[in-house]
Amino acid sequence: MAQIRPFRALRPHNEYAAQVASKPYDVLNSAEARAEAAGNLLSFLHVTKSEIDLPENIDIHTQEVYDRAAQNLQHLIDNKVLFQDDAPCYYIYELSWRGRTQTGLVCVSSVQDYFNDVIKKHEYTRPEKEQDRISHMATIKAQTGNVFLACKDSKELTDVFAHWKAHHNAAYSFTADDGVAHTVWVVDGVSTIDVITNLFAEKIPFTYIADGHHRAASAAKVSQQMPGSENARFFLTTIFPANQLAILDYNRVVKDLNGLSVDDILQRLRQDFDVADSEAAVAPSELHTFGMFLNGKWYRLTARAGRYGTDPIGVLDVTILQEKILTPLFAIGDPRTDARIDFVGGIRGLKALEERVTSGAASVAFSLYPVSIQQLFDIADSGNVMPPKSTWFEPKLRDGLLTHLL
Repeated sequence: MAQIRPFRALRPHNEYAAQVASKPYDVLNSAEARAEAAGNLLSFLHVTKSEIDLPENIDIHTQEVYDRAAQNLQHLIDNKVLFQDDAPCYYIYELSWRGRTQTGLVCVSSVQDYFNDVIKKHEYTRPEKEQDRISHMATIKAQTGNVFLACKDSKELTDVFAHWKAHHNAAYSFTADDGVAHTVWVVDGVSTIDVITNLFAEKIPFTYIADGHHRAASAAKVSQQMPGSENARFFLTTIFPANQLAILDYNRVVKDLNGLSVDDILQRLRQDFDVADSEAAVAPSELHTFGMFLNGKWYRLTARAGRYGTDPIGVLDVTILQEKILTPLFAIGDPRTDARIDFVGGIRGLKALEERVTSGAASVAFSLYPVSIQQLFDIADSGNVMPPKSTWFEPKLRDGLLTHLL
């Protein structure tokens, strides 16, 4: 069963919450983070992307960057922008965006559960990305990146959320500049804390990493480097019941056509797909249907039955795209390491795909139907992993609202 516990969050005073809260470190590059934090000295990007306070040409993986992050975090504490709760609490985190709301539990989850696969994974991690967050955590002695977990639906958990929200005021409630409304309640009642802890210990056998595989892997390895730290045995997570979540598409662009002409590509695609011209941009409305933007034109590709696998991995659209298009046509064997492929989150829209191609930054773009949360569970339960960049969860949790000190 899943081991979770409350913790003493380092968090902003109410009047500073909206200024402190920042987008996750891994959805912005350094230039975007610098622009995002411009004029806002309280932005938590000064902690999670501290290179923005150093010369633009600095190597973002140098110790100087991590030291600056530690200095910036301490500055926020010293200036009473951030404070730590006196007693361990749970936190209810609600996000509202584009007409839908999702509510999750902020807690710390057991590192041992991560190693024992009680916390299930569906992606491989990259060592260099892990090392960045290991160095960041080890230097600042805090986990700033929240790992986004899912669990199978639990009426008892959602009932606890609803009851607490109905009888208590929120600690934070604001709408960020991207239109996402963030509301946080502090759960400090001892009896409610016990109910939540016991609910996970008795009725929720597994949790699943939805977003944050590198953050989780890094936290687990930091715990091994800090054997004397009780806090390091747990890492910062927010757990959402499955029915609260929506997964967006995660699309692909390919930078060159591998020497193929447009006619070559269309002819070879027809071996495995029904190919139809489209006057409008193609946002696939069902599984096994793809959009392709090539040579200024959209096409709808429908995979033919029997031309792809039926196992949990083979049936995924990202797998079909990889095995039937990216590898045989464009010689892209490992999308994790091949520089000729790039990934575009569905939040950016189909227009972003068109712009990448028409600008010359890419030669062809593919739009996909989103993976379902049940597909994610099926793959994790089977012990398999998805192809990289298969899922895009939106809206994103904000960094800086709740930090776990080690």
